[in-house]
Amino acid sequence: MNNVNPYGRQLSQDEIEKNKHRECVGGMWEEMGLLQFEFMKKRGLLPGHRFLDVGCGCLRGGIHFIQYLNAGKYYGLDVNSSLIEAGKLELAAIDGLEKSPTLLVNDKFEFSRFGVNFNFALAFSVFTHLFMNHIGRCLLEVEKVLEPQGEFYATFFQAPSSIYLPNISDQTSGITTNYDSDPFHYSFNELNSIAENAGLAAELINEWEHPRAQKMICFRHQITD
Repeated sequence: MNNVNPYGRQLSQDEIEKNKHRECVGGMWEEMGLLQFEFMKKRGLLPGHRFLDVGCGCLRGGIHFIQYLNAGKYYGLDVNSSLIEAGKLELAAIDGLEKSPTLLVNDKFEFSRFGVNFNFALAFSVFTHLFMNHIGRCLLEVEKVLEPQGEFYATFFQAPSSIYLPNISDQTSGITTNYDSDPFHYSFNELNSIAENAGLAAELINEWEHPRAQKMICFRHQITD
């Protein structure tokens, strides 16, 4: 499988009209969109909650969240403007724009620009493409906008130990992950250490099945006495 990250490439209008954006974000459009949506509902997401979709892309999951949430409760951020534009077309096809989602193109995870705090946030297949220092920036920015009891979920490829240099090949998905190139693998301890420095506590979520072997982690505010 080609391990080159396609997310940074700007798609042409012709490619978007031919639904190439659905392939760009990894395919399995309906399956992956519903997978993340159903998971967040099981974790307590309600229509009245404010929800932050980190790396929302072309709204593979976003279309489900937007339809479910009350108007104005969905916020999505992505670095790729062409994917955001493709997502708007996906929304228009189902009258989803009437739910007034807020979409932002930003490469610094500046969630505070939304001007609200969030009950829930999700980064689905985002950390798998990020260097560790970018994950640190993301967690630090999330900590600023997460409600006191809020939760931030993120998927990642798990390494068996920290600074795990060998490549890891998953026979089922055909994906090979790496220590220092995209797609990345990290140990839970590595992500937990970054989270602690950002003022968050991390928990590995076991009740989660991903067809491409990504694990789920939850970040919450650290409990202080």
